[in-house]
Amino acid sequence: MKLFGTLYKILETENAAMHFSSTVELNANHIVYTGHFPGHPVTPGVIQMQIVHELVEKHFARKLTLLTMDQAKFLTILDPTITPCITIKIEYMNTGDLLQVKAIGGWGKLVFFRMQSLFRFSPPLPV
Repeated sequence: MKLFGTLYKILETENAAMHFSSTVELNANHIVYTGHFPGHPVTPGVIQMQIVHELVEKHFARKLTLLTMDQAKFLTILDPTITPCITIKIEYMNTGDLLQVKAIGGWGKLVFFRMQSLFRFSPPLPV
């Protein structure tokens, strides 16, 4: 399930060697928040992980398959009505068709999540 364009939009991305960061804006009116939780929206952890997955795919313009999730810590509740924007900092190490990823999502001094995962590259996405 792709979330880009419906649940979030990318406001800006900064690229550097072996890492990048993207600031995204969450759509507090997305249907996912009607069930999680009515009147008190919370961005589910799996959604936060999917956003990282999509950002990495977009960065490399390649489809990725998640192989392992070595670490996933959700440290602060992410309520899109209180904090509509987050910056996700992603470090990566590419070894052949494998990609090790470390990601931290936060805003200001708040840290919402940390994750480490291993992905496998698929063939290039069509242009």
